[in-house]
Amino acid sequence: MTARINRERLVRTLTFWLRPAFALRVVNRFQKIVGFDRSMALASSALTAVIPLAILSGAVLGDAVHYDPAQRIIKRYHLTGAGADAVDSLFAPAKDTTAGVGVFGFVFLTISVLSFARATQRLFEQTWELKPLSVRNTRNGLYWTLALVAYTVIAGWIAAVLGGHTVRLVALACQLPVTAVFLVWSGWILSAKRIAWRHLIPFGVTAAVLAAAWSVAATVYLPRVFNSSVARYGVVGAVFALISALFTAMLGLVASAALGREVRDELSRIRQGLRPSDNEVRRQWDTLVEQTGSRWRKVRAQASYRRGRNGGGDAGGGGGGGGGADKGADR
Repeated sequence: MTARINRERLVRTLTFWLRPAFALRVVNRFQKIVGFDRSMALASSALTAVIPLAILSGAVLGDAVHYDPAQRIIKRYHLTGAGADAVDSLFAPAKDTTAGVGVFGFVFLTISVLSFARATQRLFEQTWELKPLSVRNTRNGLYWTLALVAYTVIAGWIAAVLGGHTVRLVALACQLPVTAVFLVWSGWILSAKRIAWRHLIPFGVTAAVLAAAWSVAATVYLPRVFNSSVARYGVVGAVFALISALFTAMLGLVASAALGREVRDELSRIRQGLRPSDNEVRRQWDTLVEQTGSRWRKVRAQASYRRGRNGGGDAGGGGGGGGGADKGADR
């Protein structure tokens, strides 16, 4: 009896949050913030910030803590052959050179990292319809950058220690809460604390789950992309593979932001007593099922009509040929 009640409650919850009206609002929110363009902008900013930062970190920390970003990526995604060689060439500093960074390099690195922080900041500002702060929020952007480095180190340590388990489920389970907390804090700090952290929880949880799913898929997807891109374009193919991987990751982040905003608005309406009734939810699903069935029947009818015309034409052509043969026989 208890199992049946829980199952019915689960079905009601799923039909409520997946109802057509709510899904349409999420899609409209994604389109309003120009989700695909925002994802590509984030991926480009991440690429220009991650590669210099990884190279510098490997050069400065490599001897002290045995940190090699190229080997971390190769081992994490099981790259082999040309793909592994390209990643090693892309991230590894030149051999027999002194590790260090000049004034110009430090300025470029700072600008690229802050540009990534501002791109992420604009995502929250557009999604939550806040007034843009731009460079006035630079201090919080610096705080976020330091936290990003710390999060990357922690997540990498968890993956290195627990990554040997089947499909990395243990490592992913440990990374999930860390990722969710970091993302919630990111929205809070990059919005200059204008978004309450409680309102960011749906976004953080959704984005953390999608990040875990992306991590599992990337284990299978990235080696093929790296190897095929490098075989076709050489070392620059590794850059193409990285930007495609970052784009899919940022697409999940942007979609999670749109979903999180709509979940927060829906919860606010529920607290105000504006929750749709079960009859309204059922009516939306019945309408969707009816429209889907009607379109499916229309498509099947059109396909049958085309097959009938083609079959009739063939039969007519055959009959015409037979008629010609009969006339020839009469002669």
